[in-house]
Amino acid sequence: MRPSSETEALFAVLRQSAEPAVADAIEQLVHNGSDAALCRVNVIDFAARHGLGEQAVIGAFLHAARLGIFELSWNVLCPGCAGVLDAGTTLKTVDRSSYLCSLCNTDYEPTLDEMVEVTFTVSPRVRRIVAHDPATLPLVDYLRQIFWSSGIDLPDEAALAAILDEIALDQIDLPAREKTTISLPLPEGFIVAFDPVTHATQFMDVKGEPTRERQNLTVVLNKEHAPAGTAEMRPGPARIVFENHTDGRTLPCLLIAGDRMHDLLAKRRPFLTAKRMLTNQTFRDIYRTDTLDIDQKLKIISLTFLFTDLKGSTELYERVGDLVAYDMVRAHFRVLHEIVAAEAGAVVKTIGDAVMATFPTPGRALAAALRMRDAMAELNKDLLLKIGIHEGPCLAVVLNERQDYFGQTVNIASRVQNLASNQSIYVTGAVVENGEASRLLEQSGIRPIAQAHALRGIAHQVPVFEIP
Repeated sequence: MRPSSETEALFAVLRQSAEPAVADAIEQLVHNGSDAALCRVNVIDFAARHGLGEQAVIGAFLHAARLGIFELSWNVLCPGCAGVLDAGTTLKTVDRSSYLCSLCNTDYEPTLDEMVEVTFTVSPRVRRIVAHDPATLPLVDYLRQIFWSSGIDLPDEAALAAILDEIALDQIDLPAREKTTISLPLPEGFIVAFDPVTHATQFMDVKGEPTRERQNLTVVLNKEHAPAGTAEMRPGPARIVFENHTDGRTLPCLLIAGDRMHDLLAKRRPFLTAKRMLTNQTFRDIYRTDTLDIDQKLKIISLTFLFTDLKGSTELYERVGDLVAYDMVRAHFRVLHEIVAAEAGAVVKTIGDAVMATFPTPGRALAAALRMRDAMAELNKDLLLKIGIHEGPCLAVVLNERQDYFGQTVNIASRVQNLASNQSIYVTGAVVENGEASRLLEQSGIRPIAQAHALRGIAHQVPVFEIP
């Protein structure tokens, strides 16, 4: 692709906010990448393949989306088959209490940890790719670029086509409001009639004595997402009728649900989750309040919260004066923000002299806490920072017109911080028992000190440790 002057101007702006090596890699992708490579980009995989830091790559793609080079997509995934059950341009579109995967015949409650991925597709104003017109894609390309998520590790186009030839008894390109009939001998086994466009599914359990009598089955393709049924059939001749009740093209196929198909679906790779995106400082800085609707409550299975507060800040103002104290407190906030962002976290809010931050893992939060303690000692010995950390489930919500978090995990983290004094770090058992965090403590030669404390407002006992 030959870059236009407008595209060159966009990348010139991107270089002002992204690391040069990352901006160069993204520009090469846009100019020279295949159409498939520019559809639903998995930025974690992109970073690994180019030897770039994940945080830098995530930040650069976010800035690229802000500039209009890429379009952001929030995709609800099936944990079983990695199919995209729903997709939207914002997290606000994840608005159902459960999502049905017809192919797996299972309902799932959406969680931001593993069920919502964030991907980036090149904008049509920058480069037109075939996925911008999904109705033109053949089955193999539709499955790769539209139906399956960026978290499934698919073979290359030729190998995937060969696997589909092996497991697909037949496949059809069926225009809107039309129907067609497939006549074929059914082999023994479990057969799935499936359309990746509407997700309409019909299971066939083919078993028993072979028959010579023709068996008939009708599969209606619509967007109702009704639970799939199972028809018991016998090996032998069958006539399968597909009726397209939609206003668009469909791609029904008959698949053998055997080991070959399960092996294909079992290969996964890491992807950018919605949880990680919400704990990214660049994302919070760019999108601010435009993340969730006021009534949304999205579940996160595991998130780590870090609370800080300055000890004796009132006395500090009296001792050094308002102007000096104000500059010191501002400098402390700047250092904490930098450390949080460097450890893949995000500052949720500041309350007076206190900070509430989130991290994707306890290890990241603990690393940030240790760096904060050292940084405060270097910045000013008069600044005594109290830190508390806890990990657990929570809800992503909107509070006071900002994206925030709610739940007992938040309460416990705040209470643990209140235990700290004089540059101390207090963490819960959930933190020290985390493998990443325990390795960090061991490498740093730190032995957590178990302490017995009752946390205000918390009925059950919470194991608490001081990090000396």
